[in-house]
Amino acid sequence: MGIKYYENERIFKLDGKDTTYLIAVVDDEKFVGHIYYGSKIEDFQIDHLLRLKEAPFVPTENNRDRLAFYDSFPWEYPTRGIGDFREDCLAIETKEGHWALKLTYQSHKISHGKQAPQGLPGVFGDEKNASVLELICEDAQTGFEVTLIYTIFEDSDAIIRSTKIFNKAKESVYLTKALSACIDMDNAEYDLITLHGSWARERHIQRRSVGYGSQGVFSVRGESGHQDHPFLCLAESDANQDHGAVYGMNLIYSGNFTAQVHQNQFESIRMTMGIHPDGFRYLLEPGEFFQTPEVVIVYSDEGIGKMSREFHDLYRNHLIRSSYKDKKRPILINNWEATYFNFDTDKLLAIAKEASSLGIEMLVMDDGWFGNRSSDNCALGDWDVNEEKIKGGLSYLVEEVNKLGMKFGIWFEPEMISPDSNLYRKHPDWAIAIPGKTPGLARNQLVLDFSRKEVVDYVYGKMETILKSANIEYVKWDMNRPLSDIGSAYLPSERQGELYHRYVLGVYELQERLIKQFPELLLENCSGGGARFDPGMLYYSPQIWCSDDTDAIERLSIQEGTAIVYPLSTIGAHVSDCPNHTVGRITPFETRGYVALAGTFGYELDVTKIPREDRELIPAQVEMYHKYNDLIRMGDYYRIASYRENHYFDCWQVVSKDKKEALLTYIQVLNLANSRSRIIKLKGLDPNQYYKVDGMEHILSGNALMCAGICMDKLWGDFRGSLISIQAV
Repeated sequence: MGIKYYENERIFKLDGKDTTYLIAVVDDEKFVGHIYYGSKIEDFQIDHLLRLKEAPFVPTENNRDRLAFYDSFPWEYPTRGIGDFREDCLAIETKEGHWALKLTYQSHKISHGKQAPQGLPGVFGDEKNASVLELICEDAQTGFEVTLIYTIFEDSDAIIRSTKIFNKAKESVYLTKALSACIDMDNAEYDLITLHGSWARERHIQRRSVGYGSQGVFSVRGESGHQDHPFLCLAESDANQDHGAVYGMNLIYSGNFTAQVHQNQFESIRMTMGIHPDGFRYLLEPGEFFQTPEVVIVYSDEGIGKMSREFHDLYRNHLIRSSYKDKKRPILINNWEATYFNFDTDKLLAIAKEASSLGIEMLVMDDGWFGNRSSDNCALGDWDVNEEKIKGGLSYLVEEVNKLGMKFGIWFEPEMISPDSNLYRKHPDWAIAIPGKTPGLARNQLVLDFSRKEVVDYVYGKMETILKSANIEYVKWDMNRPLSDIGSAYLPSERQGELYHRYVLGVYELQERLIKQFPELLLENCSGGGARFDPGMLYYSPQIWCSDDTDAIERLSIQEGTAIVYPLSTIGAHVSDCPNHTVGRITPFETRGYVALAGTFGYELDVTKIPREDRELIPAQVEMYHKYNDLIRMGDYYRIASYRENHYFDCWQVVSKDKKEALLTYIQVLNLANSRSRIIKLKGLDPNQYYKVDGMEHILSGNALMCAGICMDKLWGDFRGSLISIQAV
């Protein structure tokens, strides 16, 4: 494993745990080309895959058809304007108005150990585990230097890519497109898998055949967004959870993105990913550089399931930093769906007293505790405790909650400002807006200009004061609207095209300051639910609120799509009241607990008002969480069946790393008349180990459980569920 350079052949070989990635420097002009990415191979001299001995040949042998070469060569990092007419990764605008770039290899560096890029989230690893290749390329005419950065890990099959773009010219240049990664490959009848949705139905899986031209997903909302997700997967047309070749890409970034697949005239496929170029125009002065976000690329030769588990392990081991990464999160109860804005100290303490008696471990005070915030029409930005509501002040409330043996958490929406707020009346120029144009409202609020240091400093100061005033151990960070009317009163005209990106950097800076000063704080990101559920946020918070839709049945598709990329330990999931506040559905309290267990687990209800029979189930659910959370948080995830596909039931399994323990979750969405029990074939067990399965008389081998399966008892009614524990004996 590791990175090797074969100097005579000018080939770079990057070996992960079970994969190989090959890069070649070709022709006298030293073009950097992609040879291979797939299952691990010992050989490296397979540069025949570049087809350099076929027409149009390399330019030194066939300069008359140079453009044909450019338009068919498998570039590691394609540029605009030279004759490659597929999706490109890099474009500039010079003082003269030109934009063509041609990158050629200059040198390289191989090192060990990895940190996140400066000012950006990213993966990390020590010198024993992580290896980094830096390919330094140059455009001789403009003086642009581009370093292609590749990271691999001994314990992973992921390759992490990014670029560092230097302006070594004597004049300033605009960077108009700067993607992070590209992979060129031949078409093997691939399907494209993406995640789409909207508010309250995020990350639903969509699969369709790849056709000619460009297809993919993007966001220009200033955030990753509810609607599309910074994830792409190419899967062989017959690939499923357990079989077939699969390529996945995920962007470690929380702003505008593009993720595209382009099939060209020769049926070759190009995957690209990075910051969306719309609204992006970054001025690079001489000597300045731009760092692109990192892209995680995973190859699996054992279907979608193995790809998912590779993403999960990478994020748990090399992205999430929180002190909570490897320990249980407290079971919390959030008062939002219980009270909305109608609460005070007495109401919160009543909820806390009942919750603590049932084993719930944390009270979270949601929106409405500050300024004159009695609805969502005002006061964002006025982060001072409203002591008419919170009688006795925040310290009194927290002390009383702590006396009950509970932790305390609080909600913020730091990036937003209400037109009806003291902050806006004092600093209207702090809101993102175009001068002379009335900005559009969403949820009756505007967005603060986080490209301004004084804005970030102000918000941090208010949050710091609150967090130091009482024993606050959890923060829910919300963000309830996209960006629009893009304009900064701070940035000069030539830098207005940097606002989207500088905004995201400001968010990262604020969260970094927060977790450094309060290292034991449990931070949970949220954006109107799951609009910013992305790897960039996981670098700062170990969990993200998955969706504002807490209905157990709706959550099946939402959490299935989320778990295709992200570990269950990151998925914010709660048991809520019925009829559900989003869809009005009534589901058994027990089933709601099973679905929330495949996440962080908590409660979103007024525990003093729910039916007695539901309340009496909470202690058993608390016990269930403590019994299985270590397994769910650290184990391997297997998708058994999908309600999205079969329309009747959902089923997934988590297996411990040592394969000694497993937990099967089965949700019967619709009961069928005159039907028999379903046979469920387990996954991920040791075929030679024997296991005791809950409810079964016989002890069976892992081989029998995976090949023959178990009979799942038919449940009476719709929306019913079962948990089945499997223990090695």
